[in-house]
Amino acid sequence: MTGDDMTSGELPHGGGDGNDGEGARGKGPKKPRSFWKELPLLVGIALLLALLIKTFLVQAFSIPSESMMNTLQKGDRVLVDKLTPWFGSEPERGEVVVFHDPGGWLEGEKTPEPNVLQKFLSFIGLMPSAEEKDLIKRVIAVGGDTVSCKEGGKVVLNGKELDETAYLFPGSMPCQDSFGPVKVPEGRIWVMGDNRQNSLDSRFHQELPGAGTVAEDLVVGRAVVVAWPVTRWATLPVPDLFDQPGLDQAALTVAPGAAGLAGALPLVLWRRRKTTAGRTAGE
Repeated sequence: MTGDDMTSGELPHGGGDGNDGEGARGKGPKKPRSFWKELPLLVGIALLLALLIKTFLVQAFSIPSESMMNTLQKGDRVLVDKLTPWFGSEPERGEVVVFHDPGGWLEGEKTPEPNVLQKFLSFIGLMPSAEEKDLIKRVIAVGGDTVSCKEGGKVVLNGKELDETAYLFPGSMPCQDSFGPVKVPEGRIWVMGDNRQNSLDSRFHQELPGAGTVAEDLVVGRAVVVAWPVTRWATLPVPDLFDQPGLDQAALTVAPGAAGLAGALPLVLWRRRKTTAGRTAGE
């Protein structure tokens, strides 16, 4: 039998120096690595991805109080979008945001001491952090806005009364105490809880640096979803009332200038034609 008669894949049984057999065996499929050898690598990749997601994309936070009821209840877990601020997104009116303590807001508040496992899980973003002093409130006014309220009345934003019944805790007055008017500095926000009678928000920290406002760079991100418990799952959209005409101070200040320009343009054109006609007649 010649070499050409050999069936494909059939190894010779003799007649050589044995190197052909070694070469053929060397070209065979590699033996897969043991699962237990792969496991540490898989776990490491999973932890790295979790850490990156927590740092740049989303992070879980636990609601520690009743200040945002009924929108958020004590013990709820929310997912906070941390990605859009990296692209220059700024807090907007109506958003529910998580922010670091501006200084003195949580003075005297005790934080539980987590165990080693809790610290690790919170570090990689699989569990809300128990050590960081963060707050969660709704943005009512942004830089350039003017906000005020009279006792028993409604919040007034840039001269417009806000009908906040869509998210306020049932029976909660928009303002139990008068404040303002407060002109919010650029780069800062004015925040309030949805449970107004049980929320130590911007209204109660006006004696501190910032006069109750919060610097935008202290904002961790916007809360977008109630993720836990599953029976409470819900998104957290911006209420429609913040889209009503007249709230945007920038639009109010630009509009008169634009109107003045529109009114002046015909006069300028008329004077130009008159001057041109006079020169022609003179010639």
